[in-house]
Amino acid sequence: MEKQSIEKQNIEKQNTEKQSMEVQIRERLDAIGKAFSEQAYKCVISNPVSGAEYRKIEMNRMDGQWFLEKYTQKQVFHEKKSHEDARTFLTEMFGESFKNVNVWTDEYEYTLRLSKKGKLMTGRQCMEKQQAPKVRVGHNREKNYILPQGTRIEPLIDMGVFTKDGKVVNSMYDKYRQINRFIEIVDDEVKNLPDKKLTIIDFGCGKSYLTFILYYYFTEIKKAEVEMIGLDLKEDVIEKCNQTAKKYGYGGLRFEVGDIGKYKNSGEIDVVISLHACDTATDFALFNAISWNARMIFSVPCCQHELNNQIRSEQFSLLTRYGIVKERISALLTDSIRCNLLEVCGYRTQMVEFVAFEHTPKNIMIRAVKRPGKGAPEKMAEVERVLSEFHLEPTLYKLLDQAGYLQR
Repeated sequence: MEKQSIEKQNIEKQNTEKQSMEVQIRERLDAIGKAFSEQAYKCVISNPVSGAEYRKIEMNRMDGQWFLEKYTQKQVFHEKKSHEDARTFLTEMFGESFKNVNVWTDEYEYTLRLSKKGKLMTGRQCMEKQQAPKVRVGHNREKNYILPQGTRIEPLIDMGVFTKDGKVVNSMYDKYRQINRFIEIVDDEVKNLPDKKLTIIDFGCGKSYLTFILYYYFTEIKKAEVEMIGLDLKEDVIEKCNQTAKKYGYGGLRFEVGDIGKYKNSGEIDVVISLHACDTATDFALFNAISWNARMIFSVPCCQHELNNQIRSEQFSLLTRYGIVKERISALLTDSIRCNLLEVCGYRTQMVEFVAFEHTPKNIMIRAVKRPGKGAPEKMAEVERVLSEFHLEPTLYKLLDQAGYLQR
């Protein structure tokens, strides 16, 4: 009889503990749901439990997606997630691997914390009393941007960067600065053009957010007469972009379905733009720009896989031994070779950072400007030494060599 009583007590205790755990989990889910809303733009997960894989995780929201930085003692790993996936990830991390969560919206900072006994403690602080870490004041806000606040710029309004009266949405200040940085890089060279009539090709334009902003910059700020063509493979995207251009009244901007590698143009091209054209698509865009004798090239490469699959070296094998080093070396070599080949073909070329590394590791822009006279054949020897050492055959090199552009 006594044994049955003890067993009953144990079962009741287990049920009570189970119910208590279920209540705690529901409380955590409710707290995360309130804090991690559609208005959230930054989240920091901290105070790891013993044995946790990461010591801290930072999450920043841009363009409707979350960019994660997961910190170990010696490394940082980057990842991108949708809002729902980010919420699921936060739910899994909080309580299992971490005891603290801070979430920021334009209005509040939410604090979630688990005590040593597992009790959930929550807090909410009005952002009028405490400035959020991502909404900066002072120098950055006072800067005279090329795309100033208080101006009704339709593409920025549709992107959610500006309100309808032309003010920057607090959670979009980083995006606003990045767009202005991009325009500044273009403006540094465009202001040296002698004429006011330009033909511009944008390869791989996608949804064309920056294409529309560039058109606004050229026509409304530089007061230039512009014929601008956006090119992409997706018919539905092109159709929507043409409708948007019509809505904005951008008469000199049109979009066409086409392949970067096969696109033909009979007229003179002043500016070629290629933003995030994947892998060798960037090479075809650069080759077309060179063959058209384009006066300016602005290219942001993406996904440089080609050389990563080719690279090997007997003398510098330590650079190819570790996957992450090999990947980064391959990406840097890809762009260095591209820049040198542009120099060989008569361009003054630079690599510039236009997006902070905290937001994306793909933060390099190639800016090339045609200069008078011949190219720089001495750069060819540098390229061929690197190709020989690492056993490389990059697409741009092959295209230029076959077309007879390379001077040796």
